[in-house]
Amino acid sequence: MKRRWRCWLAGVAASAALTCAAAPSGDGPRLQPLPPPARVNAALAEFGRHLFFETRLSGDGSRSCASCHLPEKGFADGAPLSRGYNGTEHFRNAPGLLSVRLRPRLMWDGRHAGGDLAGVAREMALDAQFMNGDAGIIAERIRQIPPLFSLWRRAFGEQAELRGEQAFEAIAEYLRTLDFGESAVDRALRGEAALPPLTEEGLRLFTGRAGCVDCHHGPLLSDGQPHRLGVPEPPAITREPLRAISLLRHNAERGLPHPMNERGDVGAYAVSKNPAERGSFVTPPLRGLARTGPYMHNGYFASLEEVIAFHDRGGGPGSELKPLALSARERQALAAFLRALSAPLPPSALMSPPPVYDYGSVERTP
Repeated sequence: MKRRWRCWLAGVAASAALTCAAAPSGDGPRLQPLPPPARVNAALAEFGRHLFFETRLSGDGSRSCASCHLPEKGFADGAPLSRGYNGTEHFRNAPGLLSVRLRPRLMWDGRHAGGDLAGVAREMALDAQFMNGDAGIIAERIRQIPPLFSLWRRAFGEQAELRGEQAFEAIAEYLRTLDFGESAVDRALRGEAALPPLTEEGLRLFTGRAGCVDCHHGPLLSDGQPHRLGVPEPPAITREPLRAISLLRHNAERGLPHPMNERGDVGAYAVSKNPAERGSFVTPPLRGLARTGPYMHNGYFASLEEVIAFHDRGGGPGSELKPLALSARERQALAAFLRALSAPLPPSALMSPPPVYDYGSVERTP
């Protein structure tokens, strides 16, 4: 693909420097700064913030959304494979949630449309592998916890009917408030600052010869499409029975023809049933990488250097990737650029979690 050099004039104090990045010709994929914050219903988002940390949405009152999405970890959990509900374990990595409102597809296999945050919140709260909740019980628990009931009234009105589905709407609204902070790359893309030389070299590689921008573009650096990279299966999925059972259950729920015959994560194929998508996973966003490792859909790689080396050699068996033949300095430059995509945690991530509320007297709405 032909590429042309696209330049941004970056100024620092009284001096100015020219920062250039390769972008595909015409209207091809390119990097973009983050858009302005979403406009949200403040009362609904605050109700959702409290519910995000509330363990009593789960069946036994032990787990909340924040159990797998810790603010200090960029709303990921820092583990290769996420924990499941008590008595289960999961077979995929918990993704970070910052700027999740901008993702074209949700979940590693893309089974939810990007705007369906309430649907994802519902699935996570009710699925037996995650929180094992019940919508009716969730509504009753909100009713029995006076501070939550007060927040619900403020969000939905005195005359509304309390329903469990409203909890998922509220959590979705809270998720729309979670955005990445501004990074050095954003400032460079706007022409307000220059990147350090090694980072700028990584940017040129990313958008040029290495071809990373073909799949990692837009404000989150993700095309939202499934791709097969041949990432190895973690031994834990076959060695730990609870994870293997969760995988088999998932395959059966998604309607695979012979779910018990599958011993690996088939990715988007379980959703689409398209054989071409077997072993494919949605391109992850690249912002905030410094806090959201381990990496890939199954947390197989512990460091960015390992991820870059994997891409450099063309991925694993059946991969769509082509070897890049990068030099040691070029790999360092790409790592420097990827780290420059991380920014200080936003204020939303630094807020103290809501207190644990006691049950109170039960109020009934008409």
